[in-house]
Amino acid sequence: MVSLDRFDTFKAVVDAGSLTAAAQRLGQSKAVVSFNLKRLEQELGVTLLVRNTRSLAMTEAGERFHQHCTAMLASAELAIEEARSEQQHLRGTLRLTTTPEYAIARVVPLLERFRALHPQLRLHLSTSPAHADLIPERFDLAIRLGRMADSRLRATLLDEHALCAVAAPSVLSPLPDEAARDDPDWVRTLPRLGYPRLADLPLIAPDGSDQIFACNPADAVVTVDNASTLRAFALAGAGATVLPRWLIDEDLACGRLLPILRRHRFPRQGVYAVFPDTAQPSRRVQLLLAHLRQHLPE
Repeated sequence: MVSLDRFDTFKAVVDAGSLTAAAQRLGQSKAVVSFNLKRLEQELGVTLLVRNTRSLAMTEAGERFHQHCTAMLASAELAIEEARSEQQHLRGTLRLTTTPEYAIARVVPLLERFRALHPQLRLHLSTSPAHADLIPERFDLAIRLGRMADSRLRATLLDEHALCAVAAPSVLSPLPDEAARDDPDWVRTLPRLGYPRLADLPLIAPDGSDQIFACNPADAVVTVDNASTLRAFALAGAGATVLPRWLIDEDLACGRLLPILRRHRFPRQGVYAVFPDTAQPSRRVQLLLAHLRQHLPE
């Protein structure tokens, strides 16, 4: 019988893109990884990977086997978790990723509550403004905000949140009166801060018509790659921008930032749990999703 450990070795090599990278992820030597890969091909009687000194590529048989291998490993992991678990206690490591801002504001408190329910579970949380590649980086789950574009991933909606156009009081001081803060023509005269994730947002007027509130680099005096830096520039008076309400509620309450275009609105943004489409979510992921759905709207 072929060992599932060799299935895992093959999947790790494909996902990592090289024997060396797979060995690092598996905590094994390159020689051990190479040996197990060769034994797997011998036991199956087919060539799975074509290797040279610089790269490797899957054969047609390898591609088909990789699909089945991924599904089988996920099913095996789920079966092991269910056999080991009692009274919904979880074991092992759950790896997830999200942005630093959303982690601090929303995810960390909920993860700590979840960890208290499952004290034998280890958590690995990675934060970055850039989207991690879930499959090669071996993440179980990502929590992402905004539009979903990667067809290799499955996404489930956890929550929605509002966006707010804001500026510091110093930015608004040139406007003739407070009413100008809500006049799109006047707001267009303000310096704009750019954030590619919120570029070209539809701005919906009271009558239901819409126009574009551009946050793209072409219109910006400053462009950033994460929401925390965008908020910092807004607080410093660099220009007007759009930010999630959950990030700036305290700034609005204290008057450090002022809302603009108050009679207009932006489409609400989704908060999605995203996981690879190649496998059934593990029991750890399923229970965490249920936990997040229950508590994220708080």
